Amino acid sequence: MLILISDAFDDALPKKLAKYGEVTDDKNRLAEAEIVVIRSKTKVNREYIDIAKKMKMVIRGGVGLDNVDRIYCQEKGIIVRNTADASTTAVAELAFAMMISMTCHITTGDASMREGKWLKKELKRTELHSKTLGILGLGRIGLALAYRAKAFKMRVLGWHPDVYFTDWAEICDSVEDVLKQSDYISLHMPLLPDTKGMINKNTLKMFKDGAFLVNTARGQICVEEDVAEALKSGKLGGYATDVWYSDPPENSPLFDAPNTLFLPHIGASTKENMGRIGLIVERLIADYVDTKSK
Repeated sequence: MLILISDAFDDALPKKLAKYGEVTDDKNRLAEAEIVVIRSKTKVNREYIDIAKKMKMVIRGGVGLDNVDRIYCQEKGIIVRNTADASTTAVAELAFAMMISMTCHITTGDASMREGKWLKKELKRTELHSKTLGILGLGRIGLALAYRAKAFKMRVLGWHPDVYFTDWAEICDSVEDVLKQSDYISLHMPLLPDTKGMINKNTLKMFKDGAFLVNTARGQICVEEDVAEALKSGKLGGYATDVWYSDPPENSPLFDAPNTLFLPHIGASTKENMGRIGLIVERLIADYVDTKSK
């Protein structure tokens, strides 16, 4: 059995998987691979699947599966798995760090100091304490962010299509209810037809004036042109994002907008998380091999 590691993982992963078969990172051998292990860079679309004629399983190291054509995989009898349990801490910590950074002007302060400026009076901080955080999507990561926010004495509101109660957030009946009350909005939803473009010129009108938006979910949940306009008008006080329409982004209107914080899709890229992802990948392959042998 050939296992293709198509994207960057922990350096120890190939050795861990060697007990189950031959392991390669040579993408030219896709047609030979029975199991393919990917992250966000590899797009498992119809063309890719048609080339991978021997593929029986694809494992996405991470949460989102929007780069995998799951319907076509199902038609071809290909098992699709992810490592959703692994990334919770890494992404929740990044989302919280982004909130702190924006309100404390950490990146602006650092950059200005390096330019020889002293913006002690110009940089006006605000505190997270007593502010309202609205979380759209109360899965593993959304809930992990919620209990971190509680430690900072924030009021936490949440919306999720099938979460009706939790100890960590006040559940709202609609997205609109969350948007209207929140000083901060953090997005934690998968990219689906219903969530694509959810944050747009119409929903942005529901935001409190000067609210901050954090996106560690998927870039296409936000209409970038509309977010840029909201930043320029002052409707949004700031926008922090780790996710984009493409990796890397091309000609994003956000680059010309004020009060932004940009990161290159590193939400899951902690040393600890890459180790956890490797453990889950190994477990999934072990289960596959065990089932196959019966």
